Amino acid sequence: MRSWPAPKTSPLPGAGPALRLYDTAAGEVRDTAPDPTARMYVCGITPYDATHLGHANTYLAFDLVNRVWRDAGHHVHFTQNATDVDDPLLERAAQTGVDWRDLADDQIELFRSDMEALRILPPDEYVGVTEVVDQVAALVEVLRDKGATYQVDGDVYFSVATSPKFGAVSGYSDERMLELFAERGGDPGRPGKRHPLDWLLWRAERPGEPSWPSPFGPGRPGWHVECTAIALNRLGSGFDVSGGGSDLIFPHHEMGASEGHVATGEWPFAKAYVHVGMVALDGEKMSKSRGNLVFVSRLRAEHEPMAVRLALLAHHYRADWEWTADQIVTAEARLARWRAAVEVASGPDGAELLRRVRRHMSDDLDTPGAVAAVDAWAERALAGEGDDRGAPALVRATVDTLLGVAL
Repeated sequence: MRSWPAPKTSPLPGAGPALRLYDTAAGEVRDTAPDPTARMYVCGITPYDATHLGHANTYLAFDLVNRVWRDAGHHVHFTQNATDVDDPLLERAAQTGVDWRDLADDQIELFRSDMEALRILPPDEYVGVTEVVDQVAALVEVLRDKGATYQVDGDVYFSVATSPKFGAVSGYSDERMLELFAERGGDPGRPGKRHPLDWLLWRAERPGEPSWPSPFGPGRPGWHVECTAIALNRLGSGFDVSGGGSDLIFPHHEMGASEGHVATGEWPFAKAYVHVGMVALDGEKMSKSRGNLVFVSRLRAEHEPMAVRLALLAHHYRADWEWTADQIVTAEARLARWRAAVEVASGPDGAELLRRVRRHMSDDLDTPGAVAAVDAWAERALAGEGDDRGAPALVRATVDTLLGVAL
């Protein structure tokens, strides 16, 4: 599946420091310490109701990971999926009378255009689940051969009892896991399961649903194993960052980590699990089920995309926060100030501003600190301070390359 065009970035002098990120599994901020090629997998959208601000907030965070790694001298191998067949997508297609494939195609194309407008660096591999069903089935076969699966009425389940590291990503109690599993697409109460937390790997064919052939009979993949298969096939085990929203900590990333561990015998499946906070509207998490979504496409129809990006950058990626309309107004004013500041003939020390932004961004993507540093430089530049004639161009390049905002 095709990705979207990459934005042009401006080279910066020297190299930035090593990136440190909060690893959910470790419960602390740690060095990412990748090899010369950093490997990152980010869970993509289920293509309906795209692209809302919660999506944009998530993919912006991993765009920043990508940018900071590149600035530190790494090549980045970045893979992202699109869950282009799944229960919610099929349900929405049935409700609207649209073929599920057409719905997925339309929403993925909208997502591409939103990502391009926000200057999100595209994945090297943008993979639709429907393109790799054979790879998913092959992984389920591996798990079966290792004794990790069983069937209930033709559906193939993963047995949590075969995973010695289950729980290591989230650190949640069994009670919390059961609660979240029931809320987030699981079936803890299904009769015939060996354990309430066992999860679906392969769903046997149902009337009226799409299906593919497999060694277990016709059907389609379960949710968690899709990402595990794509990550293993594209990046291999032990890749540097597995990322997504904080609602993916459990069950999605927990269960994917167990699948990867049991299939390969290697741990960890990902060296760091990095999660982005939730965006709320009117006091509630922004979500498809609640219908309280703010869409990027509608925002950028009325406001410049760079202002939308700046509004998101004002919040730390791990924070839960609430969207209010005044934030885009604030971002537009900030964008105008920054653009005016880089048009001056000279300004305060541009190299010092670059050092400050690099320091903030390498420290667990401290975007509020980086934005404040640029604010301070712009205020001084507009006041006529400083005699560094190269500063405006360097600040423009710094904001472009590290924050992704085109001035």
